[in-house]
Amino acid sequence: MSVEKKVETMIFQAYSLHASDIHILPKSDHFMILFRISNQLFPQYQLNPSEAEKLLSHLKFQAKMDIGERRRPQNGSFSVKLGEKRIGLRLSTLPSTFAESMVIRIIPHEDAIPLNRLSLFPKSAHFLLSLLTVSHGLIIFTGPTGSGKTSTLYTLLRHSSKSLGRNVITLEDPVEKNSDDLLQVQVNEKAGITYASGLKAILRHDPDIIMVGEIRDGITAKTAVRAALTGHLVLTTMHTKNAKGALYRLMEFGVQWNEMDQTIIAVTAQRLVQIICPLCGDDCSPFCERKSKNRAAVYEVLYGKALKEALQEIKGGKMETDYPTLKKVISKGIAFGFIQKTEYERWVHDFGERKVEY
Repeated sequence: MSVEKKVETMIFQAYSLHASDIHILPKSDHFMILFRISNQLFPQYQLNPSEAEKLLSHLKFQAKMDIGERRRPQNGSFSVKLGEKRIGLRLSTLPSTFAESMVIRIIPHEDAIPLNRLSLFPKSAHFLLSLLTVSHGLIIFTGPTGSGKTSTLYTLLRHSSKSLGRNVITLEDPVEKNSDDLLQVQVNEKAGITYASGLKAILRHDPDIIMVGEIRDGITAKTAVRAALTGHLVLTTMHTKNAKGALYRLMEFGVQWNEMDQTIIAVTAQRLVQIICPLCGDDCSPFCERKSKNRAAVYEVLYGKALKEALQEIKGGKMETDYPTLKKVISKGIAFGFIQKTEYERWVHDFGERKVEY
């Protein structure tokens, strides 16, 4: 089998099993292929080092990465067509003790979330949509890898463009999902497009909404805040455990307290939870044919008075206002019989608790 066919087969298998990521993991004498399905890694098959090297080189070439460079991490992306579906692939390499490791994130381009499926609870979806009517400020979407925050963000951006008639421009590294409804700009430092220069060019392009890709460092954080301070609505994502964690993370990145106070409108933390499966009940297998359809997003939303108190807490104040934390939202879903009880145990570390209560 040719290397091209092997790649196509691997991607098709992962997509068919609703995997979110493919791991190509080097061992001492072989490579292991694993699929991440419903936040669990499942080993699939092994490759010998020669096969794996050809596979990695082909994938790196397709993603316009440096094939000869194996000593430093690289990122890249490309897309493939499986039948009628266009699938985006985001690649990340990491040098390890034995050889180069690669993780491939699978991003279906055409799987837009319908607005009525944006959240398990309609009230949360209505609130997120209402945020899009704000003229300026910063909205941060947080959550771990695989929590669905990118899908949520793109759904809201498409709605802003198609239904609200707003000019939406994204600045990403790399572009995660190609969309005809958005004007997308990819950071390319070799071509002189950095976050700073890209933002400067975007601001001259009459945007209504700017999406700044995931905040990973101080440069990206300050770019997002600077864009919000210019009088535009800015949406961005971060990796934090909960909504309040985003505020502390911004401070670590060098964003001033008064800048956060002036710009941040709301911070959300979301999780994809397993809802009760109509076929399997509580014992739904990761390989259930309805598995991908039996997940729904739940949101912790920090805004208004609660947000103000959270910002004061950073300066030594005390937070007293109640708001819908992930613990409360997931517990509510379990009480109503929507969410599997195991989801509480799965995310209990994010609640700061050891004892599981329903």
